[in-house]
Amino acid sequence: MAQYKIANYAMPTTAAPSGVTTGTAIKTMLQVKPSATLATRIIQWGYSLDSSAAATSAKIELIETDVAATVTASVANDIVKWDAAALIGGDPTTNLIQVGTTSTGFTATAEGTIVGTRELDNPQYVTTGTTFTVKWDSQFPLGREPWIQIAKFARIRVTFGTAVNMYCYMIVEI
Repeated sequence: MAQYKIANYAMPTTAAPSGVTTGTAIKTMLQVKPSATLATRIIQWGYSLDSSAAATSAKIELIETDVAATVTASVANDIVKWDAAALIGGDPTTNLIQVGTTSTGFTATAEGTIVGTRELDNPQYVTTGTTFTVKWDSQFPLGREPWIQIAKFARIRVTFGTAVNMYCYMIVEI
C-alpha cells in the first residue's frame, strides 16, 4: 500500500499555492476518485481558512457519494507521493487514482445531482472573522479509517455565509 496527499490546488512551484474561494453556495473544494478496481482509505484530512472582513459561519463536510462534481482536474504532479512505497511506485494516475474533470480534482463548478451520501467524518461548524485563521486536521485511529468504495467519490464540501479562501487536503492509502 502507498500513501498520497491530494490538495485543492495545483502543485506549488515558484510561488505558494493560491487559496481557493469557497463562495457562498454549497461547493466541493476537493474530490478524490480512486482506481476502478481498488478501494482507498482516507488516513487524514484537513483544511485551513483565511479571514474575511466580517465574521461568517460555515459548514465543512467529508462525504462519499456516487455522483461526480465537475472539478478542475488534478494531474500527476499535483498528487504528492507521501511515503516510501508511493515514491517508488511510479505515476499514481496510471492505475491508482483517476484524474479528470469528473474524477479527482478541486474547485467544483457544478455539484451534480446527488441522491445519497455516506458521511465519512463528523461535519464541522466553523466561524471565521477578522485576523482569525482556522486550521483543522483529523487523523483517524488505525483500523478505523473510512474507505472510499470502488466507483465512489470522496469530497470535502463546504457551505459558507461569506466567501473566504481555503486550502484543504486528504491523505489516502491505496
